Amino acid sequence: MSIGGQSDAKSERKVVRLTPEGFAKKMERLDYLRNVKRRETADYIHEAKEAGDISESSAYEDAKNEQAKVEGEILQLEQLLAIAEIMAPDMHTQEDGPLTVRIGTQVEVETESGSKRLFKLVETFEADPKAGLISDQSPVGKALVGHKEGDDVTVTTPGGVTVYTILSIRPMY
Repeated sequence: MSIGGQSDAKSERKVVRLTPEGFAKKMERLDYLRNVKRRETADYIHEAKEAGDISESSAYEDAKNEQAKVEGEILQLEQLLAIAEIMAPDMHTQEDGPLTVRIGTQVEVETESGSKRLFKLVETFEADPKAGLISDQSPVGKALVGHKEGDDVTVTTPGGVTVYTILSIRPMY
């Protein structure tokens, strides 16, 4: 806390941990929005203005709405990347015991029926379940966090209850 009971913004700054690939994807998207999509949207607005009365032009309204979406996404990405920290191997060493599941780990699990899955735990901003990247805030991610190899973990999802046995945990990097 600083003088007058105000919080010190630096000490409360949230850090978002991204994989190197996730950081690169976010940077690539930001670059695309700034250098390609912004220009396309400006051209669209110009064309809509040239077409006539903008007060009744749905094309002009669409173009302005698209511009607002693009600028909003640019702002979100800039804010995210400003607080992003790229995961590195040394972030996942544990000297006092076995490795536990947390952001930045790959977890191989097996269900009671014998099927195996590999999950990579990431922060919500990077989650892509189809690619095996699950958020630490998802039902599966929340259930796995803090557990170690050999643990049985019960996960309740909208699709039902599943019991996973953790086969292995290793750092993603």
